[in-house]
Amino acid sequence: MRRRITDDALPIGRLSDRTGVPVSAIRFHEARGLVGSTRDASGRRRFKRSVIRRLSFIRIIQALGFSLADIRAQLDGLPDRRTPTVEDWSTLSRRFGKGIDRRIGELEQLKENLASCIDCGCLSLTKCRLYNPDDAVAVLGDEPRYLLGDSVDDLEGA
Repeated sequence: MRRRITDDALPIGRLSDRTGVPVSAIRFHEARGLVGSTRDASGRRRFKRSVIRRLSFIRIIQALGFSLADIRAQLDGLPDRRTPTVEDWSTLSRRFGKGIDRRIGELEQLKENLASCIDCGCLSLTKCRLYNPDDAVAVLGDEPRYLLGDSVDDLEGA
């Protein structure tokens, strides 16, 4: 039976249980300044309950493909590293939303490029946007130059 903690500070194991974040990951995030803790008289880590929201936010944003550096930059923008308010979360959400929109655009462009690549079949590379933008490989000759063993490095000498 787990003992209920009555004060505002959670031990690291309880924080892990509440968030689903492994203890080792919590320590990792703490070492990188994403979350903070205090120590009790015995030297054990104690975390404010607000860290539950921070860790949950970190997990969600990481799952969307953002780096810890991106996440930290946004969280460090909060005044006095306070517990984020509803308005703070809304602002952070909008900022990350812009990055998500940018990535969607990049993926749509990649999809379009891939479709043209499949269409070209890499037989001439004259219209391949992925490997031969602006037909730069033409200086090496006709035919599928990369398939024949030429590389991007060969373009520098041409």
